Amino acid sequence: MSPVPTAPAEQADQHPIEGAWRTVVRGVSLSPELRIGLPGTLVLALFATAGRAIVPVAIQQTLDNGITSDGVDVGLVAQVVLLAGLAVLLTALASGWMNYRLAAVVETALSNLRVRAFRHIHDLSMLHQAAQQRGSLVSRVTSDIDEISRFMQWGGLNLITATGQLTVATLVMFIYSWQLTLVVLATFIPFVFAARWFQRNLTRAYLVVRENIGRLLGVVAEAVVGAPVVRAYGVEERTQARLDAAIEDHRRSAVRAGTFSSLFSGTGEVFGAFAAAGALGAGIWLGIGGEVTPGTVVAFLFLITLFVDPVLIAAEVINEGQNAVAGWRRVLDVLDIPPDVADPGEDGEDLPDGPIGVEFEGVAFRYPRPGESAATASGPLVLEGLSLTIAPQTRVAVVGETGSGKTTFAKLLTRLMDPVEGEVRLADVPLHRVRFASLRRRVVMVPQDGALFDGSIADNVRMGRSDLSDEDLDLAFLELGLADWVDELPDHLDTRAGERGSGLSAGERQLVALARAYLANPDLLVLDEATSAVDPATEVRLQRALTGLTRGRTTISIAHRLSTAEAADEVLVFDQGELVQRGTHRQLVAQGGVYGALHASWVRGTSGEAAQTRTSVEQG
Repeated sequence: MSPVPTAPAEQADQHPIEGAWRTVVRGVSLSPELRIGLPGTLVLALFATAGRAIVPVAIQQTLDNGITSDGVDVGLVAQVVLLAGLAVLLTALASGWMNYRLAAVVETALSNLRVRAFRHIHDLSMLHQAAQQRGSLVSRVTSDIDEISRFMQWGGLNLITATGQLTVATLVMFIYSWQLTLVVLATFIPFVFAARWFQRNLTRAYLVVRENIGRLLGVVAEAVVGAPVVRAYGVEERTQARLDAAIEDHRRSAVRAGTFSSLFSGTGEVFGAFAAAGALGAGIWLGIGGEVTPGTVVAFLFLITLFVDPVLIAAEVINEGQNAVAGWRRVLDVLDIPPDVADPGEDGEDLPDGPIGVEFEGVAFRYPRPGESAATASGPLVLEGLSLTIAPQTRVAVVGETGSGKTTFAKLLTRLMDPVEGEVRLADVPLHRVRFASLRRRVVMVPQDGALFDGSIADNVRMGRSDLSDEDLDLAFLELGLADWVDELPDHLDTRAGERGSGLSAGERQLVALARAYLANPDLLVLDEATSAVDPATEVRLQRALTGLTRGRTTISIAHRLSTAEAADEVLVFDQGELVQRGTHRQLVAQGGVYGALHASWVRGTSGEAAQTRTSVEQG
């Protein structure tokens, strides 16, 4: 039974809120393109923002020096206007170049971050992936990074220009009147404390929004993929209710974050109005005393706009930034998860050439409970004290009731998981020391579901070896005895498999998966009930093909039907996580025990199927 998922709000409370600045610093450190590209962008931003202060200066010079008691000094006014126009033109060019550089730098950096996050998710163990909603993991690579991209290209641009504009406006204001500048700054001191309070609450609010988006994507993905089951069992209303709940959770969290965002923006506008009113009143009072000129007061009002606008933009940027930081934090959370099954890389070893033997020594495994990692797993043992040796080029069938540990044995053998005790060795090399490149090239597992990808059958078969020609594929299906099946397909090997192989039946997906494994030409082949979904006639044909496929290589078959065990060189019988019997099919039938009971049950089942088939034929 799946654990009850923690509610998004509860997750946010349990999640340690890392500082927004620290998150940004860590994110930038993982994207060297940002570190390299941003300095040049900042220089352009300085030119782009410095030119904006020219207009207030031009106004001040025109009012104070261009207009005198003798009239208008046309030459000075023309000179001021010409210089101001030139500055505005240079500002526009610098701004356009800055926008281009920022977009190129950000997209390059985040594309690489997206690739890195995807590769890391793929490196996580099957246990960790199974404990996460698929939609939540997908959202880390898609919507979360998209949110960072949107912010960096909009909010990041505004933040850069706003910072430069604020700096330039403050310096020019100080040059004109330090008294009026202090009035403006004093007005915004309370806003700084208000901004800090809003920032903390927005961080939490947008983290919940990002978590709810991941949960919503997971629910939608499950509903779409599981549509046939939903319809078959008539649980549309229950599925719709689950989707409605996820949508409602997202709506509530988005409304809460939006409320904080609106209040923050409104607060900035109020303080901006106070600053303008205070500066105007102080300017009039200083003007009466002759300490400032009329042109200075008018220019100062324009400079206040240049000062206030960045503050208001900063408030809006902080709002959007919290959403981006929450997404960035979720991406970093995934990257912070150490893979339970790590590739030894350059420090590892390659499997030696030749046939591969298998050895388990004192191996035990337990699955983690909800919230635990593989290293801290405390669940019940599903394999205990397993020690065995399988000679190279041996065909072994592994049988047992559901839950006896068969599939766990196969996953440990192919290092989809690591044991909690003991050691697995292939060709006398400890499995945890084998480089993944060597392991995946020499060891191939065909799982129960025969997972396919959206493409043609030829594309899926070539996943094992991309260099194969069409003639190689035709020959492989012929050798497997599947040429007639391929000829019956609408477009033969170009027939589209569909997403997750939805265009084929379960049995057809397994046929393609077997052909893919055959062409990969491994030295150790693991078949996890790979023929369980085919009809009896196809199974007979496949068994003949598998005889040729498995000849000369070590083969481990997780057997659902004992016809596989009959053709094996040796049978391993698992019961409640332990290896309880071992021998040939005939020896184990004679011994009785667990295998004898399984065989008797299988014989009764196959006899019943044969009788039903004869009855159907006679009635037909």
